[in-house]
Amino acid sequence: MHRLVKGAAVAGLAAAFAVPLLRKRLKIPAGVTAAALAAGPPALAVVGHRTRLRDAGMYALQMWMFTMGHELPYDDPEAARRRLRITYPIRADTLIGSGELPNVRLQTALAGLGRRNTFDRFLSWAHWMWFLEPHGSLTWILARHPEHFPRSARQMSAVYDLGCAIYMAVPTAPPWWASEEGYTDAGVRRIMQEVGEEEWGRAWPVLYDALGGNPWAAMPSLHFATSLMAALLLAETGPVEGVFGWSYAGVLGFALVYLGEHYVVDLLAGAAIVFAVRRGERYVEPVAQAISRGLQRLERVANPGD
Repeated sequence: MHRLVKGAAVAGLAAAFAVPLLRKRLKIPAGVTAAALAAGPPALAVVGHRTRLRDAGMYALQMWMFTMGHELPYDDPEAARRRLRITYPIRADTLIGSGELPNVRLQTALAGLGRRNTFDRFLSWAHWMWFLEPHGSLTWILARHPEHFPRSARQMSAVYDLGCAIYMAVPTAPPWWASEEGYTDAGVRRIMQEVGEEEWGRAWPVLYDALGGNPWAAMPSLHFATSLMAALLLAETGPVEGVFGWSYAGVLGFALVYLGEHYVVDLLAGAAIVFAVRRGERYVEPVAQAISRGLQRLERVANPGD
């Protein structure tokens, strides 16, 4: 029996990596790909006994699932384009900005600060650091406060998963794209791209293609949501960590609007997801514990002699 369980877990791990990478070449349906991705974290939980490294690996697999999963709607750009929402965030942000998009207000008011590119570069780098900050925060928690890690990783993963589900259900264009396509009265500059071309030179297109797999994954802003969740989780471990987390979340939120990457309403939706995850913890915890106990039983079956 243990060979069957362990073999199934190893097969689940292999599928979690292979299916997403081969999906376009083999024309694998999105549903099958999503199921293969979802098998990764529990499969790793069964393969070996629990250690800090395995906990980190499960979180890494969760992020692999998000990275590949949020690109799935854009595998067929034409179909995604037919479902794309463009105007509702423009209307919402125009109302928030009292008749003008906050993106345009900020870019116009702070145009002088971008001279010589110092201000724009700082905010662009704050944006790029997001690819490390939420995961770096959890790495810190795992290393210094391991007792907090399972709950922290679960909440962060929930934010990513809920955001990804909304991306699939309601693909929404960001302000820079809507402006390029003529949907806004005033132009919204994509300042990060301007800085990126200067900062990275020939490497910029490669970096952009590698990290920007779905340009219509804009609502909600998971950049802001995950940095906000990181701030909350860091604050639970200590005041210094909390100051760092909240400072970064504040700078990033400002940068996302100023750089033309997100509408204010995207940030508000991201904050709402964080609120829902935190408030819903009491209801999800019993289910999470039941799943954990089930995986622990399978782990003991798969590794009887260890």
